[in-house]
Amino acid sequence: MLQIGDATKGDATSFAPEIQEQKHSQKWQGAKLLPSLLVLTVASIFWMMAPPEGLTTQTWHLMIIFLATIVAVILKPLPIGAISLIAITLCVSTQTLTLNQALTAFSSGVVWLVVLAFFLAMGFKNTGLGTRIAYFFVSLLGKSTLGLSYGFVLTELLLAPFVPSNTARGAGIVFPVANALVKEQGSDPKDKTERKLGAFLLTVCFQVNMVTSAMFLTGLVGNPLIANLASTANVTIDWGTWALAAIVPGLVNLAIIPWALYKFYPPEVTDSPKAQLVAKEKLKKLGPLSMNEKFMLATFAGILTLWIFGGQYGIKPTTAALIGFAILLFFGVLNWKDCIKETGAWETLMWFAPLLMMAGFLTKFGMMDWFSLQMKGVVGGLSWPITFAIVALVYFYIHYLFASVTARITALYGALLAVLVAAGTPPMLAAMGLAVLSALAGTLTHFGTGTAPVYFGAGYVSVKEWWRNSFFLSAINLTVWAVVGGVWWKFLGYW
Repeated sequence: MLQIGDATKGDATSFAPEIQEQKHSQKWQGAKLLPSLLVLTVASIFWMMAPPEGLTTQTWHLMIIFLATIVAVILKPLPIGAISLIAITLCVSTQTLTLNQALTAFSSGVVWLVVLAFFLAMGFKNTGLGTRIAYFFVSLLGKSTLGLSYGFVLTELLLAPFVPSNTARGAGIVFPVANALVKEQGSDPKDKTERKLGAFLLTVCFQVNMVTSAMFLTGLVGNPLIANLASTANVTIDWGTWALAAIVPGLVNLAIIPWALYKFYPPEVTDSPKAQLVAKEKLKKLGPLSMNEKFMLATFAGILTLWIFGGQYGIKPTTAALIGFAILLFFGVLNWKDCIKETGAWETLMWFAPLLMMAGFLTKFGMMDWFSLQMKGVVGGLSWPITFAIVALVYFYIHYLFASVTARITALYGALLAVLVAAGTPPMLAAMGLAVLSALAGTLTHFGTGTAPVYFGAGYVSVKEWWRNSFFLSAINLTVWAVVGGVWWKFLGYW
């Protein structure tokens, strides 16, 4: 009896963890209910309404699904990839689109350019080439604190054309090097010495990350989406067009940021000889360029050449990226198993493709034409320069309400571009102006883009300091792009 009782007791005890685990697993793990209910309720109400005059029922329903998807991306009841997949399901199940139409999302060259760019960017990290580049520039310019900051400016500028995720570039490559260097200099928030060097340098690195994102079609995940949306205004923006438009104001912007912040938010230490010594020591340990690094440099030089000149020979940017990717796989610079594990690329595919698909069909069904006609009556009394200035400022500073640059692009870029064109703004000026502002606005808050939480989380800058510094620099950024960019774009014939 005692043995039986002991055994029974032992069994009960042994099952206890399993019971606890079952109870824990019964907790709701699906979508957040309140934001989901809000989105579904509002969407259902509009779904039952008659479409506005000038729109077909199909177009109206697709617009509702599209806008509901955008709101859901902002409220985040589920990860963005899951939200986009549900959006495709709704398009098909409601017969708003056919299955074949919905699945064209995954055949877009723009989508695969972004996915391939993620894989190509892995090469910089896996081979150590990105880290080597950062230490190289620090070893050249790192004697003074201001020079050190310009070393990271050059690092970002060199990496931006090839690394399409500002988070991968800023948080994955630049931040670890910068954070290690400032701690080597004795600047650490744990010791209350953040203002010695770290607060200034990491602020510069973050701000520059978003400026370089604005300079290249492949500098930010959302930029190819912009290029696609710009086509609705009959504006063609390829890699070369974007780079040419942004290079002059972008370089001026990059040159001013460290100096302006040095004056407005000065570091306590103005010399950083130790950083230069550390960088040289790191480079010494890295040794000469490895064979994989040489393959990376040669391959990316070829890809960049094709991005710039390939259009003359019928080679599209996605084809150029595919060629480079195949070369890196063949020579073992990239490993296919690592590519499978690159969740950022596959996650981007799952959310980017559906959004691009819905935006494309809305344009095809006449939504943007209808919207432009409606806006002509609203802005008809204002000159296009005044309309452009108002829309640009609203589009820029409304990012205080967004936690994602891409979400803001998806929600507002196409609509505001239609407003500007309807007001008489030269299409290329409107398209490139909003394109640049899309990235630059990511600097405003400590949550406005994927890189921000990483830099803010290091603890060098308080929320108050972050918002104050960002607002100060936002005025400088806008001035540079309005004045220098305006003159440069006038020279290019954009207006």
